[in-house]
Amino acid sequence: MNPSTTELHDLTLSELAGLLQARKVSSVEIAQHFLTRADTHSALGVYLARDRACTLAQAHAADQRLVNTRGAHQPLLGLPVAHKDIFVTRDFASTAGSRMLAGYRSPFDATVVDRLGQEGMVTLGKLNCDEFAMGSSNENSAFGPAHNPWDNTRTPGGSSGGSAAAVAARLTPAATGTDTGGSIRQPAAFCGVTGIKPTYGRASRYGMVAFASSLDQAGPMARSALDCAMLLSVMCGPDPDRDSTSLDIAAEDFTRALSDPIAGLRIGIPKEFFGDGLASDVRAAIDAALAQYQALGATLVPVSLPRTELSIPVYYIIAPAEASSNLSRFDGVKFGHRAEQFTDLADMYRKTRAQGFGEEVKRRIMIGTYVLSHGYYDAYYLQAQKIRRMIADDFQQAFKQCDVIAGPVAPTVAWKLGDKSDDPVANYLADIFTLPGSLAGLPGMSIPVGFGAHHMPVGMQLIGNYLQEGRLLNLAHRFQQATDWHARAPEGI
Repeated sequence: MNPSTTELHDLTLSELAGLLQARKVSSVEIAQHFLTRADTHSALGVYLARDRACTLAQAHAADQRLVNTRGAHQPLLGLPVAHKDIFVTRDFASTAGSRMLAGYRSPFDATVVDRLGQEGMVTLGKLNCDEFAMGSSNENSAFGPAHNPWDNTRTPGGSSGGSAAAVAARLTPAATGTDTGGSIRQPAAFCGVTGIKPTYGRASRYGMVAFASSLDQAGPMARSALDCAMLLSVMCGPDPDRDSTSLDIAAEDFTRALSDPIAGLRIGIPKEFFGDGLASDVRAAIDAALAQYQALGATLVPVSLPRTELSIPVYYIIAPAEASSNLSRFDGVKFGHRAEQFTDLADMYRKTRAQGFGEEVKRRIMIGTYVLSHGYYDAYYLQAQKIRRMIADDFQQAFKQCDVIAGPVAPTVAWKLGDKSDDPVANYLADIFTLPGSLAGLPGMSIPVGFGAHHMPVGMQLIGNYLQEGRLLNLAHRFQQATDWHARAPEGI
């Protein structure tokens, strides 16, 4: 295979790696191609920061490493990646999609960014996201929404909407994302790409602008399960000196068991995921995918997650509570936006935050402050934490009957931009299927399984028990070997 540069964007991360190792293309040529594509498709609004000179310098250094270490196993060396703008970076501005951090330059790289950089990956830029990762549509970004490349009038999902849209539009073969309540899985489903959230603590949160510290987790987004496995193998691993919540479990090569047979695997089907709230077009695509798994030798097992509906109120108590604490650092004193005119310190705090934070961020700060306040902590926050434990127990009961749980990622396909902007509760309800796994800290992923209404992508969610990322990736890979949904591209891209 020796494609011309006009075809490079059609290749997956693993295919580009093969070309680089065979010296059929250079890292600089790949980087130039994707930078040019980003210029051509700038109307999608996926990039918030790019620096052509910096990207090409990284690519040139990667080419030199390829020459000097020829023959060594270095699967990611020279490959391009783009980072969700929730990760801080030295070479690119880091805004978290907020006016509060407009133009901010970090003195260090996030651990995830650093680890991929150490492997020689080339950063194409920073990707659009909901402000401080708070949202399900990317409409909460202070710099305008990203657009879904399948229909640019529709949302790419959130909060990692820029990451999903960039991969779907072939503006990068891979991207990082973060998942607090579904922010990797839902945009991956809406844009027809593959994304995985590992077990909480698998990937370091150091350098990831915090939203809800007991929920936030980094993960990769790419075209295929193989590509995600390549990235996750590097992103995971302990980081005890910089992130006390990182698990003391060594990184593993998630590509090794991708092609293992799945015959006999028990796939749990939660009845709560297939109720009246699930759109018929989404259900049809999920049912067809489950039939494909049966053809591959897997067995479908009915299970129950009885507290699924409680995950919404529980999440929207716990996450805002943690956000109100984490965002208190943005006060205009040490870094970020500061109001130009104020009378005293308290007035500076008020005006800085009023100007710097968007409406959704303010809403969640107010909710979080309320549920943590005296007289309400026991009634709301403490009760939510108790139910969170029960939700995690529900999963453990289900895993006694099955190996993996499968179902829809979202109740519908991507909606039109603006459709739910005046109704935050409607946005929150769209997370009903992703929130339970997040609250339990379980690994979960989304894979493309077809199309629904308006020819918009449908994603299926796979949820595994703790530290079972390899099993999820294996299950996803075997499905993608038998189907081509993950290879479909939007028209005109």
